[in-house]
Amino acid sequence: MGLLSVSIWLPILAGTVLLAIGRDENAQAVRWLALAAAIASFLVTVPLVTGFDVASAAMQFEEKLPWIERFKVNYHLGVDGISVWFVLLTAFITIVVVISAWEVITERVHQYMGAFLILSGLMVGVFCAVDGLLFYVFFEATLIPMYIIIGVWGGPRRVYAAFKFFLYTLLGSLLMLVALIYLYYKSGGSFSILDWHKLPLPLTAQSLLFFAFFAAFSVKVPMWPVHTWLPDAHVEAPTGGSVVLAAIMLKLGAYGFLRFSLPIAPDASRHWDWLIIALSLIAVLYIGLVALVQVDMKKLVAYSSIAHMGFVTLGFFIFSELGISGGIVQMISHGFISGAMFLCIGVLYDRVHSREIASYGGVVNTMPKFTALAVFFAMANCGLPGTSGFVGEWMVILGTVKFNFWLGLLAATTLVFGAAYTLWMVKRVYFGDVANDDVKALTDINRREFTMLSLLAVAVLWMGVYPKPFTDVMHTSVTQLIQHVGKSKL
Repeated sequence: MGLLSVSIWLPILAGTVLLAIGRDENAQAVRWLALAAAIASFLVTVPLVTGFDVASAAMQFEEKLPWIERFKVNYHLGVDGISVWFVLLTAFITIVVVISAWEVITERVHQYMGAFLILSGLMVGVFCAVDGLLFYVFFEATLIPMYIIIGVWGGPRRVYAAFKFFLYTLLGSLLMLVALIYLYYKSGGSFSILDWHKLPLPLTAQSLLFFAFFAAFSVKVPMWPVHTWLPDAHVEAPTGGSVVLAAIMLKLGAYGFLRFSLPIAPDASRHWDWLIIALSLIAVLYIGLVALVQVDMKKLVAYSSIAHMGFVTLGFFIFSELGISGGIVQMISHGFISGAMFLCIGVLYDRVHSREIASYGGVVNTMPKFTALAVFFAMANCGLPGTSGFVGEWMVILGTVKFNFWLGLLAATTLVFGAAYTLWMVKRVYFGDVANDDVKALTDINRREFTMLSLLAVAVLWMGVYPKPFTDVMHTSVTQLIQHVGKSKL
């Protein structure tokens, strides 16, 4: 087993062991085992970045073993500059999620921790899979633990939200399965994604494949108008579920565009780029306005996530290195920032048991340390220079302006909307006089909460001040992808 296999199966195995423990009497031991497994899984992923050859666009740390030999299906893993950071991000966020649940989850602790560890391994598998069928198995398997997390530990409408999440994402993926089978036969019996990148397909076939992949990945991003499952899932999910959903699971769809849609159907991607650009701008503009009228903090941040992911898909389909690199940077940054914002909402909810903005006011008077961190993450969400939120958005806007000035101008307006709805929430929740007795009785964050938020604050600041390590790793792979798509006949 290589590093990639260990990074996938270590958390899955650890999660299975925790499920087998099966008793809440061992809750404290379960928490420590889960934290140890999460840290070990993260440490395994670090050499993937430190040992990565930034000059090569080929798959690195490859592992290939026969799996279903009759159909030439292989257990084939590898990472390139596009995927390697997401492996590290997934393992890092898992540590934060385990810490966040330490005192909050008191029932079925072993199941909760086990589900998150298994989910972590499956998501890493999505980013590492080089075999199409293996990708599909990991991609679909991630639905199961998240469905359980929302359905068991969620809010009052958790069953409705879990079903909606499951059905939306599953139905979209069925068309992708049809596309994978078509590519298998078209390539002479190969499930290798790298072989599919070389197929000379006519525009009609490419267009059908493009929309089959679009059905699966647009729901996962989610893009307008198939975004309606996300606010419900976020509102009902426990804090850890919201963090993983926003930080990692939304990225699976965007990653699919880079791994499947653009390289397998380059002509169709260029032919239908106007559609993706239009839907992305609707997400950026319209969803930004929707976020502005929300009264529930979780819903506001959920709609904010949709708007920010619109930036990602916009960057991908302007077919420039600046745009695609900016989209990837935005995905990583959004993982840090959105995760942190949902954790901040969770900190308040654990004390007051309300997510309504009107239930708060003047939190800074009773929780100064927490407010300092929460406002920092809010500023990062606005795209403040010096934070990671600025880097990706700036790259995408700059790439879009080079592509078309008026589209770039429209995209840039999201910075105004983002500042409006984020600062409106910050003003109402954190500043002013103490609004009520609940706020007056609040106590500032403890060491556990300070640790989990500080980890994310360091990541946001580091990426905002010095993004070069991130862009260096992805540069060669993105350049090769642009050259491949640039050979389009259209």
